[in-house]
Amino acid sequence: MLLFFLVAFLIFAGALFAAGYYVFAIPEKAAAGTVQQRLRELRAHAAGGERRTSRADLFRREERGNFAWLGELISGGGALLKLQKIINQADMKYRAADVAGLTLLLFLGAFLALGLFIPLMALRAVFAVLIALIPLFIISRRRTKRLAKFEHQLPDSIDLFNRSMRAGHNIQSGLETISTESADPMKQEFKKVMEEMGLGSTLDAALHNLGERMPLIDLKFFITGLILQRQTGANMVAVLENLSMLVRERLSLQEKLKAATAQQRYSATLLCGMPVGFAIVLWFMKPEYIDILMNDDTGSKFFIYAVISEILGILVIRKMSSPKI
Repeated sequence: MLLFFLVAFLIFAGALFAAGYYVFAIPEKAAAGTVQQRLRELRAHAAGGERRTSRADLFRREERGNFAWLGELISGGGALLKLQKIINQADMKYRAADVAGLTLLLFLGAFLALGLFIPLMALRAVFAVLIALIPLFIISRRRTKRLAKFEHQLPDSIDLFNRSMRAGHNIQSGLETISTESADPMKQEFKKVMEEMGLGSTLDAALHNLGERMPLIDLKFFITGLILQRQTGANMVAVLENLSMLVRERLSLQEKLKAATAQQRYSATLLCGMPVGFAIVLWFMKPEYIDILMNDDTGSKFFIYAVISEILGILVIRKMSSPKI
């Protein structure tokens, strides 16, 4: 028993260490390596030496992660491609294969560590899955916040673009104005547009790539208006002004709806948290009640059903309390 405890502890500690390593050390090493490479190129250029970059370096290449073999194994279903797109939309530097490998390590470590407290494998698997999904939850949360911030910046950016167009500038100058005068993440995304165009990409392709990185319906309307103006030569300033006003009204309505449903959302949060809080209280006051759910076959089935029902209820309530306008 002691040997099993030591093995489970070491595996779980290794999984947590790997999680911390990939969250903190890998991005810092990648950033430091990029800076060092850039400094070496600048020193070589200043010394009159021949730069070792080639024409192929102008093309964007996807770096292989440490768990690239896992990506090659399961990439047929397209799950890793979707995960990588979500990671890019969250503006995180991780690779999808690395996140998948970290999730697998967390699942295995949590499954073995929970074996010290929960003897039933099905119940351990449920809790191990919840722990393993923590990295995906963090990525999804950051993506949602970044998209929301971009959406709130969009009306001001459209107005900035319209003022640039009224001053007699062309579309590229208007986009460059957004990339220099806006705040992140708006500034960051439009800088990517200008960089792609500087490397030879067409305006239509660069705007479509922007729409892929930031999947917002209002941004797609903005991109469609720019492409139509470029192809037909029509005056899109009035259309973009109406779009800016429409986006502001929609965001204002969302805030009003959020304020009007604050009490209901608080009640829903309280109801969803009550079973967890009640279980924790029982764990300390009446541990024999919880022991039946953990060790008895019938009790564990009811407990698994309760956990799954709780998760589904939280998802349904979250969906109902977040209507799309």
